[in-house]
Amino acid sequence: MIKQTITDNELREHIASLAEDGREIFLLEGGKVRLTAVAATEMCNQMRVNHKLGPLETYILGQAYVAGALLQSTIKGNDRIRLEIECGGPVKGISIESWAGGAVRGYLLSNPIKLEKPLTSLDTSLLYGPGFLTITKILEGSKTPFTGQIMLEYGNLANDLALYFQQSEQTPTLFYLSLHFDEKARLYGAGGLFIQAMPGAADDMLEKLQNKAKGLTNLSKCLSEGMSAREYVEKEFAEFAPEHLERGMIGFSCPCSKSSFEQYLHSLPENEKKDILEGKFPLEVECFNCGSVYSFTKEEAVEIMGVGK
Repeated sequence: MIKQTITDNELREHIASLAEDGREIFLLEGGKVRLTAVAATEMCNQMRVNHKLGPLETYILGQAYVAGALLQSTIKGNDRIRLEIECGGPVKGISIESWAGGAVRGYLLSNPIKLEKPLTSLDTSLLYGPGFLTITKILEGSKTPFTGQIMLEYGNLANDLALYFQQSEQTPTLFYLSLHFDEKARLYGAGGLFIQAMPGAADDMLEKLQNKAKGLTNLSKCLSEGMSAREYVEKEFAEFAPEHLERGMIGFSCPCSKSSFEQYLHSLPENEKKDILEGKFPLEVECFNCGSVYSFTKEEAVEIMGVGK
């Protein structure tokens, strides 16, 4: 992957002043509830600059990246998980891939998101429209992936993810995805929460957590002011006696490389190779997942494809 540079010096200094991105896992109420929290400001800003996103696109894809980081807590080892949305609204679709080790990558199907008229609110249901949410777990050592799917009901990623876990895994779940922009539309804070009831959790406990979630202090605003995700949970959920289990790193990362695209070009059918060699150079190929662009001269392309020598 080629990481693009964040050129806004003020934004770069702001990010450097914050607590480091990461994933924190807790148990609440003596193990009755599991809570995962992520701070993801640097990750989402790197995503933004690599994919060349405007504020709206950053908001939509940033939520999905935060969700991808939260979903890492459901896998382990070398497992990975995919979050995909196909929809009829202007967003068109989202694809996110996330590894248990902390890497997240993915893209918007429509960038920029084309609107018929300016937005008057952050009601994302108008952007998604009808569609499907699919989660796929690719588990190390398993011959086939596990896939579950629901129809979008809310057009709100947090609510539809909670619905997915309720329907597909029969697990009461809450998601909170939070992004904070400054007056110049710079992303100053990003994070999220993933709360799941453990087997045997009482209904009144879930009701207490749902009521608590409605009155939470804005997470991304707190992160933008220097609070860590761990400090946020320990403060906001103090009444539930949070027990910290572990911390993990997260980040925008993609395993693509120039050599991987060389292999791709080499494997193309002969007619496609000839068409490419008759086209414009330098040849530029882009990785959809991370926005990295790899450039090839005609001499490099001829050597890779073995055509026209």
